[in-house]
Amino acid sequence: MRADAQRNRDLLVAAAAQVFAERGADAPLDDVARRAGIGNATLYRHFPTRSDLLLAVYADEVSQLCSSAETLREEAGSPREALHEWLRLFMDHVEGKRDLALADTAQVADWHRAMLAAASSLLADAVRVEAVRADLDVRDLLTLVKGITVAAEDRRQAERLLSLVNWGP
Repeated sequence: MRADAQRNRDLLVAAAAQVFAERGADAPLDDVARRAGIGNATLYRHFPTRSDLLLAVYADEVSQLCSSAETLREEAGSPREALHEWLRLFMDHVEGKRDLALADTAQVADWHRAMLAAASSLLADAVRVEAVRADLDVRDLLTLVKGITVAAEDRRQAERLLSLVNWGP
């Protein structure tokens, strides 16, 4: 992809993430193009359908979520804090993308595997320093957080439910 085309694509994905977060996934695509400072024709060349744009936004967010594991590993006070903060970011992700998070497609499965790998590395760090129970299974942990997020009435309840989880050794 040419540099200018890549820049336009990146601007569109960033603008779409903002517009969709503010107004929902059904927000007018004209608003996305306007926010990006790019014409509608360019938007549709890159993303012929709303679904294409939603998937691009989701892919970008999954990439950011997975890379945050390394950042948290370096910046958090402890492996347990890094794991807990990443799970809160995962909760944000699921909350904003409930339909896609629950979807069953090959692309979504690949993204789930990437998130599983990020969470696994953080869990392994926390287990190694005995900050969490050694019998925690990363798939169970992610399923638990996803279940809490989907079932909770609001974010405050989701946070309370997550705090009830006994991770301790």
